[in-house]
Amino acid sequence: TSTSSEAPGTTWRSRSGRTGSLARQRKPDVACDVCTGRKLKACKSCLQCLASYCEKHLQPHFEVAPLKKHKLVEPSKNLQENVCSRHNEEMKVFCRTDQQSICLLCLMDEHKGHDTVSAAAERSERQRELGVSRQNIQQRIQDREKDVKLLQQEVEAINGSADKTVGNSEKIFTELIRLMEKRRSDVKQQVRSQQQTEVSRVRELQEKLEQEITELKRKDAELEKLSHTEDHNQFLHDYPSLSPLSESTHSSSIKIRPLRYFEDVTAAVSEVRDKLQDVLREKWTNISQTVTEVDVLLSEPENMTRAEFLKYSCDITLDPNTAQTLLLLSDENRKVTLMTEHQSYSSHPDRFTDWCQVLSKESLMGRCYWEVELRGRVSVAVTYKNISRAGSSDECWFGGNDKSWALYCESPQSSRVGVYLDHRAGILSFYSISETMTLLHRVQTTFTQPLHAGLRHNHLTGPEKPLQDTK
Repeated sequence: TSTSSEAPGTTWRSRSGRTGSLARQRKPDVACDVCTGRKLKACKSCLQCLASYCEKHLQPHFEVAPLKKHKLVEPSKNLQENVCSRHNEEMKVFCRTDQQSICLLCLMDEHKGHDTVSAAAERSERQRELGVSRQNIQQRIQDREKDVKLLQQEVEAINGSADKTVGNSEKIFTELIRLMEKRRSDVKQQVRSQQQTEVSRVRELQEKLEQEITELKRKDAELEKLSHTEDHNQFLHDYPSLSPLSESTHSSSIKIRPLRYFEDVTAAVSEVRDKLQDVLREKWTNISQTVTEVDVLLSEPENMTRAEFLKYSCDITLDPNTAQTLLLLSDENRKVTLMTEHQSYSSHPDRFTDWCQVLSKESLMGRCYWEVELRGRVSVAVTYKNISRAGSSDECWFGGNDKSWALYCESPQSSRVGVYLDHRAGILSFYSISETMTLLHRVQTTFTQPLHAGLRHNHLTGPEKPLQDTK
């Protein structure tokens, strides 16, 4: 540490750059009560005289015997406050019972029997407490300055990370755009090249057919001319000399695909577009949630209100390809109902075959919140996507394995459950929602994969057609 000497009343600047006042402040000047005209600055005050004196007028207190016994203190404008208004005596005692300064006569009178100490002793005690308070304040100042420095470092780290991420994202998307441009150019080049090849083939065949037509017309003219020969001998003489017909190219050998040339290419490109859109739509949720999970100052879930939870709300839609066949999806795949008959779903490897379960389309990362309206024996769950689907073993059952977590609910009336997920912190909480939010259960673990929301009906004696509606 380093120390420095500074004049009273000056200001200082901390390492953090903030300015403040020194603890020792310059006291206001007190004028001499004896001086006439221009009053000089007092150097002492007398508690007996209740007056302040400059150096010249103070001299009698050092020379006159009765005055030598007077109590001199630092110059003060509030001398009267040091004197008992009732007994006109110096207040040298402090009454702790009444928390006030008193004189010796007060001690023998109205403050008799009270808890009293000398003013000096009380001052010493209060001075010690003041010192402790100052130490605590100074320690808090140091702690807060450290916190401010830490937060400043966090700001710099956040800005640096954000700038780097934006740069990397720009680079990645530029590469994707460049790749798409190249594929677009490749398709265009291949189509034009194939177009040229096919047109050349057609032109070549067209020329052959036109040559054949010319030859046939010439032959037809010879035959026509011969057919008009009146001399029989001449006809018989000229007929063998006619050249034989060349092999004909029958039109039936030319296979034309009407109205379909490069349309299949368009269909293939459209399929690529649709798959890219599906991937981007699915992965964009992960990207968006990963961005929002950047939260330096994490709030404790138990201290959050429903309004604060709703800041992390996400849309949940159910995946028809995962629904067991007794489950009917409706309301744009946001509602699932248990039916008495199997639904005509197509075969799909993601479908649960035995347990009446269904998963969300969306994968969940970061901090997410959603609510479920339910009735009946229902389990609200989250699970990894690679949970088993076929069979009735625990490996397929929500909550029966290390890939899923579920809360079993039984409610004859409609009720609402809120689910809060903090993927990074490994927190999964279930809340009962009415006028207030009541924590039902919390899981603290480590999530290693993206999660999906899930619902299961736990019917034991047959379907009861309960309503499970994700919001």
